[in-house]
Amino acid sequence: MRARILVVDDDPDILEVTRFAVEKAGFGTAFASDGLAAISAYQTEKPDLIVLDIGLPEKDGLEVCREIRKSSDVPILFLTARDDEIDRIIGLEIGADDYLTKPFSPRELVARIKAILKRSAPAPAPDEPVLRQGGLELQAERHLCQFNGSDIPLTGSEFRLLATLMTRPDHVLSRSALIDALYGYNIHVSDRTIDSHIRNVRAKLAQAGCADAIVTVHGVGLRMGPCKQG
Repeated sequence: MRARILVVDDDPDILEVTRFAVEKAGFGTAFASDGLAAISAYQTEKPDLIVLDIGLPEKDGLEVCREIRKSSDVPILFLTARDDEIDRIIGLEIGADDYLTKPFSPRELVARIKAILKRSAPAPAPDEPVLRQGGLELQAERHLCQFNGSDIPLTGSEFRLLATLMTRPDHVLSRSALIDALYGYNIHVSDRTIDSHIRNVRAKLAQAGCADAIVTVHGVGLRMGPCKQG
């Protein structure tokens, strides 16, 4: 079945341009033009990905993202005005997978959608269906992360980031290597984006009792920590 994309924006021109580009790429579409309608459409349409403008009437995109993240890790791509850097950072920190600034290229939008969908359900390596590091465990087929048996909810981007580090736990990976693993080689992504995902993963793991999971090697990159079992 083809993936279904929910596009949320209050600008009719952007909705039309996005509809044409997304449907031409072979995706199904659904639309909403304000925050309340977005939440309703998410519940009824069950999209595979949401393209979400931040500056929405009724309920802004950040509020919509927070509401959806209470019950779902559906991938979310934010659309933001070029000057709203603080909103982009907040969006990533509350669980968005990526962002795109306006005005944007429809081709770039489709490329971002494809990249997010590709990494939203990481495929397990045939000989390593389960990754373990200390008390931390990832089951790729089930998109399940656990520490000492307790579930840790991760978005698709967060899961892929942690899986990339756990696949080579003794290696230090640079931020650029992590960006390539998450987004591919042909999409420019700022360090702020990957740093936000890293902070989110660390915070979720620390809340579960695993505060030593990701170690920063200053000037080099990141590697897995011991993930000590309690």
